[in-house]
Amino acid sequence: MTILVTGAAGFIGMAVADQLLSAGRAVIGIDNMNDYYPVSLKRDRIAALQQRHGKLFTFAELDFADMDALNAALAGHAVEAIIHLGAQAGVRYSLINPHAYVRSNLAGHVNMLELARERRVRHLVYASSSSVYGGNDVLPFRVEDRADHPVSLYAATKRADELMSETYAHLFRIPMTGLRFFTVYGPWGRPDMAMWIFTKKILAGDPIPVFNHGRMQRDFTYIDDIVSGVIGCLDHAPADDGAPKAGGSRSPHRLYNIGNNRPEELMHLISVLEQAIGRKAEIDFQPMQPGDVPATFADISAIAHDIGFAPATGIDVGVPCFVSWYRDYHAD
Repeated sequence: MTILVTGAAGFIGMAVADQLLSAGRAVIGIDNMNDYYPVSLKRDRIAALQQRHGKLFTFAELDFADMDALNAALAGHAVEAIIHLGAQAGVRYSLINPHAYVRSNLAGHVNMLELARERRVRHLVYASSSSVYGGNDVLPFRVEDRADHPVSLYAATKRADELMSETYAHLFRIPMTGLRFFTVYGPWGRPDMAMWIFTKKILAGDPIPVFNHGRMQRDFTYIDDIVSGVIGCLDHAPADDGAPKAGGSRSPHRLYNIGNNRPEELMHLISVLEQAIGRKAEIDFQPMQPGDVPATFADISAIAHDIGFAPATGIDVGVPCFVSWYRDYHAD
């Protein structure tokens, strides 16, 4: 039996696949390898998985919004469970290319729901986002909070994914877990995220853009903690017992925040980066960007109670690990 991981060439997808494979679990990874950020990084992630795990890892380059291509790639494979992490990412890019989000995050998500229904998988774990909380100004964000005032199209698509998943869990009794990720960072991270952007610019001596004049907080979560949470959820599917789950569903569908539960001031993060890099940053203060929010802070009590999730990596440890990987990767 095999676990399907979508977005396997992505940051979190690669890390989750790597951990599953290291435990001897066969993985089929799929990714459309789009050019939202450099495809070379995605190909390097896949190459690393293939080098480490050999034939235990199967990779197919395809767009999961194309149901025919998806079915063709999976023909002959018995899929036990799905970890659906593939999506068109990025809040700001959704203002520029909305159709990419409709195709990947809406049509593509429905395809994964249909695949789960047809294959009768034991569990579908899928990526949502802390962005669904939109304009909420009460911290920390709780899964019980209303999430119907998104401030970006990206956030709206992720909330729509949750609602469609609830419908399928109700109609077809498919066990599902939606994970509202908070800011994730670490080795093999994304070039469009602050950690990578800041590190690159500080090393080059270029000014770093700091939005909202630095008055920002983020629940920075190290990749190893995220992976332990994702796989912990995978191995503890919600029961179809009619009892209310995290997020309020009585179907076998639950929603969790997955974050560090400890928001950091953006300026403090920059200070830790400066220490890890050994160079001061030149800061370019800018106003708030459209679709962005000033603070994120995860209430993780539900996932902590249900599966024992307990993030253990603070930025004082995680940031130097990222900087060390970044230097090694670019030296190679």
